[in-house]
Amino acid sequence: MRRSAIEYVEAKNLRQDVTVFQTGDSVRVHWKVKEGDKERVQAFEGLVIRKTKGYNRATFTVRKVSFGVGVERIFPVHSPRYEKIEVLTRGHVNRNRLFYIRNLKGKASRVESVEDVEMRRAAKAAKVVKAKA
Repeated sequence: MRRSAIEYVEAKNLRQDVTVFQTGDSVRVHWKVKEGDKERVQAFEGLVIRKTKGYNRATFTVRKVSFGVGVERIFPVHSPRYEKIEVLTRGHVNRNRLFYIRNLKGKASRVESVEDVEMRRAAKAAKVVKAKA
């Protein structure tokens, strides 16, 4: 098969309404679950610890702790099975893969939010300006 034919078929299955998020963000994925004849939407809320690149094969891994047990789930970005992805908080991290979170417990496993980082930088800048005056 020619490369362009494969790209044509893949392009038809891409989602146009993909939410912009990154590693370190807390998200809520509304996933469609089929039970017998019925279909319902179930939310999976956690921290994005990994995003893989790939045209239509891109995926992201969400981790949450449920009843003291860490649960990770891999979602395809362009899947028709999810209804929407809500970004709850933006995280400030320096890595693309946060696998070290698996070994941390309690407060140590939290990721600092972007708002907290910006407030800390503004306070530090104000302190420097005050010291110069």
